[in-house]
Amino acid sequence: MGNAKVICYAVVNLLNNSNTEDNDSKLIAGFAICQPEKEPGYYLFSCDANWKELADTWHESIDDAIDQAEYECNGISKLFQQAT
Repeated sequence: MGNAKVICYAVVNLLNNSNTEDNDSKLIAGFAICQPEKEPGYYLFSCDANWKELADTWHESIDDAIDQAEYECNGISKLFQQAT
């Protein structure tokens, strides 16, 4: 995820349903919300099982990024954890 600092992440479980029409959505194993160095906003990265980036979206706030993840994967917003 480049030079971006991981703020929080969530692991997708089998109970979550995807709302995206993208074929990559079937491969999403987790989401990471990251803050880029010296840039405003946050990126939401959808990742595979090895945390390799599949896609990303930019958001003004962490809450906006979590809302996008929830849209893509029902129930995921409750699973976000702070990165250590």
